[in-house]
Amino acid sequence: MRISLLAGSAVTVLILAGCSSTSDEEPARVFATPDGQGLSAAVTEEALVGHLEELESIAAEHDGNRAAGTAGYDASVDYVVSQLESAGFEVTTPEFEFETFEAQTQTLSLAGTEIPVFALSYSPTTTAEGITARVVGAPADADGCEATDYAGLDLAGAVAVVPRGVCPFGVKQTVAAELGAAAAIIVNNEPGPLDSGTLGDAETAQIPTGGVSQEDGAAVLAAPEVTLTLVTETDTTMSRNIIAQTTTGSTENVVVTGAHLDSVPEGPGINDNGTGTAAVLETALQMGSAPEVTNAVRFAFWGAEENGLVGSTKYVEGLSDEDKRNIALYLNFDMIGSNNAGYLAYDGDDSDQVGEPAGPAGSDAIERTFVERLAEEGVAVDGTDFDGRSDYGPFIEVGIPAGGVFSGADENKTAEQAEKWGGTADQTFDENYHTDQDTLANVDRAALAKNGAAVAYGIGVYAQSVEGPNGVPVGAEREAARAEG
Repeated sequence: MRISLLAGSAVTVLILAGCSSTSDEEPARVFATPDGQGLSAAVTEEALVGHLEELESIAAEHDGNRAAGTAGYDASVDYVVSQLESAGFEVTTPEFEFETFEAQTQTLSLAGTEIPVFALSYSPTTTAEGITARVVGAPADADGCEATDYAGLDLAGAVAVVPRGVCPFGVKQTVAAELGAAAAIIVNNEPGPLDSGTLGDAETAQIPTGGVSQEDGAAVLAAPEVTLTLVTETDTTMSRNIIAQTTTGSTENVVVTGAHLDSVPEGPGINDNGTGTAAVLETALQMGSAPEVTNAVRFAFWGAEENGLVGSTKYVEGLSDEDKRNIALYLNFDMIGSNNAGYLAYDGDDSDQVGEPAGPAGSDAIERTFVERLAEEGVAVDGTDFDGRSDYGPFIEVGIPAGGVFSGADENKTAEQAEKWGGTADQTFDENYHTDQDTLANVDRAALAKNGAAVAYGIGVYAQSVEGPNGVPVGAEREAARAEG
């Protein structure tokens, strides 16, 4: 049995204060019935594409991107704020500091042969002469996420070479650094260069770290020594989050839903993460600022996610203990229209037994909500690991259950997934990930529509009830669950 819905209810009409019904002024805004079914029907592909067109135009007018700390990001903030205010929301845009990163020199030499290398964001700098050191590679069956992966190997003063995958880049270089490595090189786990990625933040970054292609990885591993030169600079600047909350609903069981608004500097970020932004924004516009809901809904648009989840981390760190207790759950939407789309839900119960453990109590129920919803549309959903690469991370760290849908990024689609969903097996879910080709033309609109409707459904369901078969802990049960975490 699913959480009780109001399917089939008549559309509720809410008139914004100050609006007139006279024919010579703007008509009163009509809001959707604020439950799962009503909202999912109201969030249309056409509306989502309209938001993406606006974000793409903003990027085109601002050096091709909407990265945090740029005029393109500020214009994106202005657009989202104006849309929310048009639906009656009171909107705040709290500022925070974050670090920007620039790589000035990136070279890797093997016995005089130059191999392309790319500095991962926040990589500490080398000297202008670089680091010349012997190579130590992680064993073939190891991922470099734990010290035991290097058992019996001496990393002191060496350049550690490790494959991409399983855990964040920052974890890989931290493990290598703690074992004494002077630098790290990450080898791509698929054809092509590893030309983007981050160590998380300047505090996490300990040793110079670069990425090389899968094709060049074998040569690096075979070299007795390499010279790695990464001359980099990290500076501090400002960015903003966007926060808007309904004026109705209980503030003791707040449903927080978010998407990151920034792109990478390399491109406009229309799938990553214009699509998540569009779905959360359009759901807010259809719900309105004063819907008939049981629980308050807080809409968040995060800044500097691409710089290491900075906006969401700063936000969670700024919450009081009471504020955290009053958040019932967090719904995260980051990339929902990938070109070679998957249909994935965060693996809240760790049933896949991949990577990180289960999310906080209630995350399993959130997963079921999305799996069951997409099943109703004929889509069989796979799980995706809570690998720490998106804005759910700071929430689950403090015990707040989380979930959401995801269409995949730089992982390969399997043959079984291609058979279920279509698309191309053994290719990444989004070949345009973190590139200048992350444009509206390369968004899978069918996936965008299905996932966008699922976004609205999940928000609407929990706006009406956070209890029941697919509910999350409340009251004393919540206190106990988070104390155990």
